Parts: sequence; structure tokens; C-alpha cells
Amino acid sequence: MPGDLHTHTTFSDGALRADVLVRLAQRAGLSYLAISDHDSCLSVRYAMEQPQRENLQLLPATELTAFDTQRGRRVHILCYFPDDCQALRQFCDTMAARRNAVCRRSMEELEQLYPQFDRETALSFAADSGVLYKTHLIRVLYEYGYTDGIYKDLYQQLFGSKGGKVLHDPAYESVDMVLDVIHQSRGVAVLAHPSVYRTMELAGELAAAGRIDGVEIFHPRNTPEDQQTLAAMAEQYGLLVTGGTDFHGMHSSRPVPLGSVTADDENIGRLLQLAQKRKG
Repeated sequence: MPGDLHTHTTFSDGALRADVLVRLAQRAGLSYLAISDHDSCLSVRYAMEQPQRENLQLLPATELTAFDTQRGRRVHILCYFPDDCQALRQFCDTMAARRNAVCRRSMEELEQLYPQFDRETALSFAADSGVLYKTHLIRVLYEYGYTDGIYKDLYQQLFGSKGGKVLHDPAYESVDMVLDVIHQSRGVAVLAHPSVYRTMELAGELAAAGRIDGVEIFHPRNTPEDQQTLAAMAEQYGLLVTGGTDFHGMHSSRPVPLGSVTADDENIGRLLQLAQKRKG
């Protein structure tokens, strides 16, 4: 019963609608799919409203963004089976407002740099969520022939973390605050792709403190060395082990087909049991 437990759609910064991902998952032979859009209740509600699609089970999920204030790094935490509660809704609404505010600033600057840039097209890419992402802005320039891909040299020039011309990041809440939101929602907290934002040290701290339920080991961008360390950490602290493609469709830096990275049967079973236990 393979499951891709980390994917994104037009509910955040993915390129494809949720119903398309469901069809792709079925054709890939998956038994489980978690649509885990960034800081979004939409992906949670989508799975809650239609948990079963023929032989495919949808797991309610979202990927929440936090900040490690000690090390000055962004952190992503996957949240599975949360309640659609006030704490989660308030957090997602706050992040949506912050993202839209900074993207509006970026769009004003892009209009000065590229007279052909138009915000209506960017807004059309964000129509399903109502939330703008940098991906939507660079896609306008991709559609208009200024770059030959989403995450190419032009993206780095405009939005790169080191001196991007129009980069304006939203403020992020602390790791502790985001974990509190997950716990208030009775969700299962899994630290996402530790290699991507260099959060291995944080992973050890959170595991030792009992603040997370699992770690995402199987991910296209986790290094083999980090995977080995995470496996030992999971065994030591009894953590869940999850995996997924982090699928974004064409909004990716490299080809990663849906279902090409999955979680194993044992840990999917453990995830389902823990989620059921949290609900009482």
C-alpha cells in the first residue's frame, strides 16, 4: 500500500489542481495520498470531504512554515490529520495575509523591471487559494518568455536568498509556536526534509524533547548521510518515518513524478493508528 505523503497543488504553490493529483496517484498505483499544501486549511478540508477515491485514501495534511530563531533558518513541519480548528485557521489566515502583502511589494517592483509583467496573470495562478507565492510571480515571466523554467537563473536573480532584487519574505512564527498549533489541532507533527533547510540539529533537539512525532526521511533532496542519521534518530526515539515526492508539478527545479518517493507500509499504519488515538 504505497503512499506519497508530501505533495502540493494549486491550494498553495503547486502547478496542478487537487483532482489532477488524485488521478495521477490512482494511475501510479498509490493507496494513500497526502496533499500537504503550505499553511493551508484547503488541503485539509479537501481530504476530509472526500477521504476515499476508489482504492485511494486521502490523508488530511498541511505543511506549516516555521522559523528556527536560534539558527536563523526556515523550517517546514508536516501536519497530518489536524482538526479544522480555530488555532489552525488563524495561523493559516495570518500566513496568507503576510504572503500576499510581500508578493504585492514584489509585483510593484517587477512591473518597473518588466513592463510586460501583469499582476492579473499572477493572480490567476493563485485563484484556487487566494494566496500569492513567488512561484506565481516567476511563472508570469516564464509564460512571457523571459526565462526557460521556473527555478532557473532569473529566479535566483529576483528571489534568491542572497540579494534577490525583488525578494520580500513574510515573517514566520517560531518552531515552538507552530508545534503548539499542531498540538492544539490534535495533528501528527513530522519534521519535513531536514536536508533542505539544514535542520538536522533541530531535528535531534525536537526528537529528544518529544516535540515531534516523526521525521521525513524519504525525500528527493535529503542526503544519504542525513537519511542514515534520521533513521538512527527515529529508532532511538520511536519516531514515525515518512516520505514523499514534495510534488509541485512544473513548479519544480528537477523532475520528480508523483509517487516516485513513498512511505513504507509499516509507517503509514503507525501514522493512521497515532492519528486515530489522538482523536480519541
